[in-house]
Amino acid sequence: MALSDFDLVLFGGSGDLAMRKLLPAMYARDVANDLPATARIICVGRADASQEEFLQTVETTSKPLIKSPAVTPAAWARFTARIVYVSLNATDASSYKPLVEALRKEDAITKVYYLATPPAIFAQICEALKENGLVTPNSRVVLEKPLGRDLASAKQINAEVGKVFEESQIYRIDHYLGKETVQNLLALRFGNILFEPLWRREWISDVQITIAEKLGVGNRMGYYDTSGALRDMLQNHLLQLLCIVAMEPPTSIAPDAVRDAKLQVLRSLKKFTPTTLAQNIVRGQYRAGHVDGKAVPSYRDEPDAPEHSRTETFVAMKAEIDTWRWAGVPFYLRTGKRMADGLAEIVVRFKQIPHSIFNQPTNSFQPNSLVIRLQPDEGLRMNLMAKTPGDGMRLKQAELELDFREQFKSPRMEAYERLLLDVLRGQLTLFMRGDELEAAWEWVEPILDNWESDDSYPLPYSSGTWGPAAASALIGRDGLQWREEVLPED
Repeated sequence: MALSDFDLVLFGGSGDLAMRKLLPAMYARDVANDLPATARIICVGRADASQEEFLQTVETTSKPLIKSPAVTPAAWARFTARIVYVSLNATDASSYKPLVEALRKEDAITKVYYLATPPAIFAQICEALKENGLVTPNSRVVLEKPLGRDLASAKQINAEVGKVFEESQIYRIDHYLGKETVQNLLALRFGNILFEPLWRREWISDVQITIAEKLGVGNRMGYYDTSGALRDMLQNHLLQLLCIVAMEPPTSIAPDAVRDAKLQVLRSLKKFTPTTLAQNIVRGQYRAGHVDGKAVPSYRDEPDAPEHSRTETFVAMKAEIDTWRWAGVPFYLRTGKRMADGLAEIVVRFKQIPHSIFNQPTNSFQPNSLVIRLQPDEGLRMNLMAKTPGDGMRLKQAELELDFREQFKSPRMEAYERLLLDVLRGQLTLFMRGDELEAAWEWVEPILDNWESDDSYPLPYSSGTWGPAAASALIGRDGLQWREEVLPED
């Protein structure tokens, strides 16, 4: 689907997200000839810099981060010719005159306002756009996370932005939904008949969703210590993945059909009580250790860390969905920093065979499992039992693998490339609706309230491990193991 002409306005245009992700993504789409010849990128910042000075910043900051496609002088010159720098105070409507003058006046030109700013100023930016006559039916606004700190602040953001933009104009972005494998999960579930009869409590034992990072908090301490792993990762990324795994088949791929199905999952999640919360959630904070053979400090020894911080860098939980399809199936969610490996994956484990006809006990078999890997290597793996070569009938686990990079040789899109194209096309399927956002916060809020009233500290875990031992005990109580803890057969 060809793009119509647009002006893409990046508030926070000189910030980290714009330089690391958004501008490289737009460069890749320019090289792929997806952008109309006259489409422009207007970067808004507070710095009183000239056009030449800003382009020099793009040259030194953003360009080195572009790995593919290769940067050529001609392609780079064409791309940077699209960029316009505008200096203004985003919270002061009276300073918007340079932006008014920079934007083209034709109604047919799509205006996209990407708010890569703290959410505390979303409302002020939207009001300033409205006050300056920059909001039309052909305008769209993109909201970058974090979208609130709790249910009340999420509702406030929705209400304030909703005073200026219609819900159909609001794109709440979660870059995990732009990953190729997430969309392949939709294709796997709803483009094939194979799994649908088995995708239910009668045949599935449990589901594990893990997003693990080797990195620590880095230079994000100011944000992270007031957020933590629950707000930063679980409330959005992990819950969105859970929704796609667990949702009922939508009537179509249309945005509201998909988002209605996801919303039903969020509303069906069993609420935690103080008792079940203590039994089914583990929070941790990394201590000093070794990652990839290098010594790394504890969270509280990171630059600018509060000495007695109680912020969690790890969360593991057992969640349940109260529906006919999923009643009794545990969903184990886990995320953490300074872990043993950096990966994002979904593991769907099927139930054990009821009886062994072979000269091996049933409990010697590994249950079949489907592993959907989001990163670092995107693909699908199906684990099955198969006969080992040679005399006799001995079974051992074997793996069928679909590597997307090997299977499909066409160039791949990064998450932000795909999501930006969807915004420019007006395609809302991969973006959260306001009621989705609020339903996720409503489920998470009892956990936050419990932790606020609890003066205990998160459990310590050594950097370079898979988190506190209590996380293994959590899943072990159900006679299960996290996938990396399952020992390979001899």
